[in-house]
Amino acid sequence: MSKRGDIRRNQLLAAAANRFWQFGYGSTSLADIAKDADVKLGNVYYYFRTKQDLAEGVANIFVEETQSMLSQVSETEPDPRRRIVALLRRLSQSSRSRVDNGCPIALAVRDFRTDAPTASARAAYSFELLIGFIGRELQRTGSRPSVALAKAREIIVEWQGGISLAHALGDATILAESFRRAEQRLARNL
Repeated sequence: MSKRGDIRRNQLLAAAANRFWQFGYGSTSLADIAKDADVKLGNVYYYFRTKQDLAEGVANIFVEETQSMLSQVSETEPDPRRRIVALLRRLSQSSRSRVDNGCPIALAVRDFRTDAPTASARAAYSFELLIGFIGRELQRTGSRPSVALAKAREIIVEWQGGISLAHALGDATILAESFRRAEQRLARNL
């Protein structure tokens, strides 16, 4: 694909991700995505044959961004304890948009499940990456594998629960409290 083609493809993916996040997968049409991306509707089919293909592209973005974030945290923090805290701080940087719209990954997992199950599973892989990373770092601090996995899941549940409640009530304080609790749990267990 040409450089111009890559740009258009990325514009379509960005528009789809934004639309799916703000309005839901079921309420978004290819025409909506084409309009938001400033691409003619007929040209969308050159890049994506179906809306399910777009969903898979969006899910791949989530996975790639998660992998990139985890790599950056690993490269900048040598200590496992500090890596987990750094990850939590990175996750908290997008709090405002999560309060406004919910978690795009969780929404994609739910919304894609019926019509684009492969995309749903791929989006869910982002959570698996986060849990795996936290679990491995906890093991490096001396936690047994089963305990580390349980603690890692607990941290992700705290984060996702904080997002859900903060979004439902429109209150960013709830999500900030959730991050504080996660950090306090880590401090007690590390």
